[in-house]
Amino acid sequence: MKKNIVLTFACACVFLYQAQAQEQKEEGYRFTDIKRMPATSVKSQDRSSTCWSWSGISFFESEIARLGKDTISLSPMYVVWHTYDGKADRYVRLHGAMNFGPGGAHYDVQWAIDRYGIVPLEAYSGLNYGENIHAHGELNSLLRAYADVIVKNPNRKITTAWKKGYQGILDAYLGKLPETFTYKGKEYTPQSFTQMLGLNMADYIQLTSFSHHPFYSQFAIEVPDNWLNGNTYNLPLDEFMDVLDKAIDKGFTFAWATDLSEKGFTNGIAVVPTFDTKEMKDAEITKWLTLPKEEQQRQFIQHPCSEKKITQEMRQEAFDNYQTTDDHGMHIVGKAKDQNGTPYFIVKNSWGKYNKYDGYLYASYPFVAYKTTSVMIHKDALSKELKKKLGID
Repeated sequence: MKKNIVLTFACACVFLYQAQAQEQKEEGYRFTDIKRMPATSVKSQDRSSTCWSWSGISFFESEIARLGKDTISLSPMYVVWHTYDGKADRYVRLHGAMNFGPGGAHYDVQWAIDRYGIVPLEAYSGLNYGENIHAHGELNSLLRAYADVIVKNPNRKITTAWKKGYQGILDAYLGKLPETFTYKGKEYTPQSFTQMLGLNMADYIQLTSFSHHPFYSQFAIEVPDNWLNGNTYNLPLDEFMDVLDKAIDKGFTFAWATDLSEKGFTNGIAVVPTFDTKEMKDAEITKWLTLPKEEQQRQFIQHPCSEKKITQEMRQEAFDNYQTTDDHGMHIVGKAKDQNGTPYFIVKNSWGKYNKYDGYLYASYPFVAYKTTSVMIHKDALSKELKKKLGID
């Protein structure tokens, strides 16, 4: 009788343990919002390599909402047209000695809106080449080839026609830029529309944290896509992370430039796990390497895991040895916590609703500390003391 009771109890414990383990396996990460700011619908950059524009535009859409205006979707391709146009000017002036491609930085969005204004998405889709998605392979190749011909200067003197021909390619693929348009029954120019929205590009700054330049100064981050040499304020890592954390508390979002090559960036999660293949036995490594890349990544972060403590030195080393590059731009719109109470940033991506979080992902604080190249943010997200220290009005 006693043996039967003990056996029954033991079986019940095993069953309960297995059930709990299965439940944990099925649930994985579970997130609860701490604070989430308004954002427009998740969209897709498709095959355009213009994440910098989509995420920068998404940021300004949230800024418009924060300023008390109506929710509105703006046109990323309006910015792309102007950026590619400006990039060609600089490429030719530098005799081709700069990076020329579809990539860019959040500063490009600020630069374009400041000079040329902005238009609603409905006024300029950028789809003028028989496709219903943004597929820029052909366009990118044509623009680069055209610019290279001009740089080679086959006439021994650059003609006055080259820029008109270049812009003709942009018009053919993206469409002619609207000089005026109607929005809610009223006619606007891109500049007057920007004024109506309340956007002032002078209010926005870039922040980073690297030790190869003095802290509390500005410098142009040395990445290929920073073709405009836009300056960024440099903060110590602890202060940089403090600004980002408190910005969300104050109701500010920010555009996020980062590296996504880490194994901890997968399936809607971005973490820096302490687990490493060095901890595996040889047979385990051999088996793990045969798995598809996505499955390799998934096994690192099936459940909330311990993460590396990120230091200024780690961050700098990763940038210097090309382990951190300017891979991708996204938009951070809030904070959340997992089932263990660990905080994460809520990130809006531009790959459509591709995952179980409908196009959003959750980035841990260690990941943001380790892999951020820069952020674009409203200057009022900074404390008065920090603004004074940086010389920001």
